[in-house]
Amino acid sequence: MIAVLVFAGAALGAPLRYLTDRAVRRRWAGSLPWGTFLVNVAGSLLLGALTAATLPTPLFALLGTGFCGALTTYSTFSWETLRLTEEKAWSRAVLNAGMSVVAGVAAAFAGYALVAAVVTM
Repeated sequence: MIAVLVFAGAALGAPLRYLTDRAVRRRWAGSLPWGTFLVNVAGSLLLGALTAATLPTPLFALLGTGFCGALTTYSTFSWETLRLTEEKAWSRAVLNAGMSVVAGVAAAFAGYALVAAVVTM
């Protein structure tokens, strides 16, 4: 049953990631992969919030593991950073990697802190 919930969450998260990335690329075509950055930071924020909410296992499997797992994408982030290094865009590759890791971890902490603060009120 848990696996079905993970699949269901992923079935929603993956298309949302793709559509968000496409929309961001249409609006802000630039030298950095902003679409991937956005979904990874948003997914990290949401996962931090879900963790603090201490959801029942089935709900966390659906939303945390399934949805957030499919929404965020370490493989695309890695590939895009590698692509920047292949283009010899060293500073952009380092900027992309650094911003993604720092912003993702900060977003997870922020989501956790926000929900933890509300829950303890």
